[in-house]
Amino acid sequence: MSTKLFVGNLSFNTTENEIHEAFAAFGTVVEANLMMDRMSGRSRGFAFVTMSTPDEAQKAIEAMNGANLGDRALTVNIARPKEERPRGGGGGGDRGPRREFGGGGGGRDRY
Repeated sequence: MSTKLFVGNLSFNTTENEIHEAFAAFGTVVEANLMMDRMSGRSRGFAFVTMSTPDEAQKAIEAMNGANLGDRALTVNIARPKEERPRGGGGGGDRGPRREFGGGGGGRDRY
């Protein structure tokens, strides 16, 4: 069974291929996904690497956690499932009161 790893603190210049090559030294890399910002197209500074076995994943963690790649000390650990987050822009909860935005002026256009 494969094991997914979180790889953080990546340089914004690091490529998916560089990540794949770095982790391939510790076993079979099933997949390497560099997370990109949708708006800018730039790296978000982290990736997920799937190793083919838990043993290979553990070897990669031991060797790569704290190791330098692109002049940055990596953070590597077992990826945790994404936490459920409330959808939409509603307020309440721990984010403070919901703010209502009232409508503007009364009827006349201003030029």
